[in-house]
Amino acid sequence: MRVRRVPEFSEGRESMRRMLMLLTASAIAACTGEAPPPAATPQSMGTDAATATDAAAPAATAQRPPPGLSVSGKPLAPLIVAEDQHALLASDDPKLARNKKHVYDFWRIVYEAGHMDRAAEFMAPEYIQHNPNVESGRDAFLATMSVARPRREVGEVSRFPIIDIIAERDIVMVMWARKVRDREDPDLIYEMTWFDVFRVDDETGLINEHWDSSERWGSAGRPPGAEFFP
Repeated sequence: MRVRRVPEFSEGRESMRRMLMLLTASAIAACTGEAPPPAATPQSMGTDAATATDAAAPAATAQRPPPGLSVSGKPLAPLIVAEDQHALLASDDPKLARNKKHVYDFWRIVYEAGHMDRAAEFMAPEYIQHNPNVESGRDAFLATMSVARPRREVGEVSRFPIIDIIAERDIVMVMWARKVRDREDPDLIYEMTWFDVFRVDDETGLINEHWDSSERWGSAGRPPGAEFFP
């Protein structure tokens, strides 16, 4: 014998409540001439909650783009920049601490603020350059950077979003978040990690060699992301 299933009392009560809400809304609409609001469903309630959350979310800062997605569509991990750049200069080894500060000061004063007249305080005359767009020698560096980096006030900290400054032996590496445009979609802006590596001579204390991961700039005449350099 087939047994007929009777709805549970709670289900029947919920159906009755919805029916009463619909009847009430229809009566109000008849009096006011306004269309009754659509009945709430779990799907619509979820959508409304998501919309409210999106509206309350703070807008992304103009200085740094959101992490975005990888080429395979997966979320990228955000690059965390240092909140206290001066703390990056600390080291238990006095030599490493000195080299870090020397490179950091060169970065702020000469490279970033364009005080080329002070380059001799930080760079050796025979400075070796491994960037394929700039010749070796301090004079060649000055000739290129005097045009690219006009003189301005030196900041107490770098305007660049520095991630870390690492020193070992006579090497100092500066890691920073570099904002660039996508090659195939120029409207898409994202951040990549850039590395500038310097060698500080043990005897003179001056920077005498530099490496980075730059490719040839080509007809653009400037590195990718230069438009965003602070």
